[in-house]
Amino acid sequence: MAKADGSYIKEIAKIERQHLLILDDFGLQPFDAQNRAALMEIIEDRHGKASLVITSQLPVSKWHEVIGEKTIADAILDRIVHSAHRLELKGESMRKKRRADEKEISYQ
Repeated sequence: MAKADGSYIKEIAKIERQHLLILDDFGLQPFDAQNRAALMEIIEDRHGKASLVITSQLPVSKWHEVIGEKTIADAILDRIVHSAHRLELKGESMRKKRRADEKEISYQ
């Protein structure tokens, strides 16, 4: 429906104008066909032109599965992964640690 009234094109144009796009919590839910197509369009438009940061708790090896549709997933990941600088963080969740620290403080 968003495509019919032109709002989809306006949103994509806004995203394209940004120097940095951050996709936070990537892969929490599998992509449907519409979201997969939108992601492909965004990645294709930004590839080699603007910065992209993706955060995810899902290992990159599982991204194909979450994106679905092997051919589109290959195209998306080819544009993301091969020119990426990957940082893999290890350790306990900062939210969990912060929550434990807050409880400790409140008991004192």
